[in-house]
Amino acid sequence: MTGRILVILLLGCTVAAGVGAWYLQVHAYYDRLPEQDSVQLTPLAAASAQPFPVSNFRGIDSDSSPIRYRACFDIDVDPAQLTPYDNATPLIAPGWFDCFDAGLLTDALSDGRAQAVMGVSNLRYGIDRVVVLMDGRGYAWNQINPCGAAHFDGDPVPAGCPTPPER
Repeated sequence: MTGRILVILLLGCTVAAGVGAWYLQVHAYYDRLPEQDSVQLTPLAAASAQPFPVSNFRGIDSDSSPIRYRACFDIDVDPAQLTPYDNATPLIAPGWFDCFDAGLLTDALSDGRAQAVMGVSNLRYGIDRVVVLMDGRGYAWNQINPCGAAHFDGDPVPAGCPTPPER
């Protein structure tokens, strides 16, 4: 009888730990962002990002990581006026944030139905805000840039990168 109780206790603890880990990863650290009426985008040859009007903004973010930001919105802008972003890699959003589909965005970028543009360069050292424009919709996330990738790995930063912050 003692063995049976021990097994039930171990299984119960395992299930509780699994549910707790899932909840912490998928729900606990995300905050819904308030409605916004503009997003920052970088026009061609501009020194910095400028606000562009949007509607139907939905966004999430987290203080636990600089790359947990995701947003979806309606926007009317010509991508040809904006700074292109090379190597955009949409990051997966939690399943409950259903307006952001990283797989769909990846496919749309690869087959030319969508264009990636610079939102804000070095929003935080090594982190860019990337925006994908497709069919009057915008999708944004924060992505580690090459300067950040080298710095975070402890390697020398590539030429042209800003001076990294002290560790």
